[in-house]
Amino acid sequence: MNTRPAMSYAPDLLAGVEDAQWWVTDALGLWSHVSGLPVPTLLLSAADLRSMRRLRTAFEHVVTAGASPEVDEALLPPADVQVSLVPDGTGWVRVVPTGRGVRWLASALWAEALLAQQAGMWPRLKLCNNPACRAAFFDTSRNNSGVWHDVSTCGNTANLRAFRERRRMLGHEPQ
Repeated sequence: MNTRPAMSYAPDLLAGVEDAQWWVTDALGLWSHVSGLPVPTLLLSAADLRSMRRLRTAFEHVVTAGASPEVDEALLPPADVQVSLVPDGTGWVRVVPTGRGVRWLASALWAEALLAQQAGMWPRLKLCNNPACRAAFFDTSRNNSGVWHDVSTCGNTANLRAFRERRRMLGHEPQ
């Protein structure tokens, strides 16, 4: 989800093949390190970018649906991907993505979402409340009440705006 442009100063990492390829290669290396599965080779084409942007939007809808019960279920995408269940040498069953190209990536992402839900971590994945930002972040607050990806930037801006609006409503002039 953080492939979207941050505020007005960062590029959309899914706008062009070169940036998308850099991002997916880096992300898959990290995924492989964490999952213990081999790094897949995923070579993107310009035709893949539209599918990847749709997948990003789908994840945003799913994350926001968990935060607000009034989200229209028609906006939620079908996650019609396949995975394999593979026992490993230690007696654990692993969820292994299947498919090729962007279908494999979708399989990996939905599988990780399922695993995060089962581990109770999914509700902590949020989008920043700043409409200009919408960065995805993992809420580490004790009571899962975080709403800003970064309090010092998005939170302070929103709080200052609200403070000024309250003062204006009370008839105080800016100094």
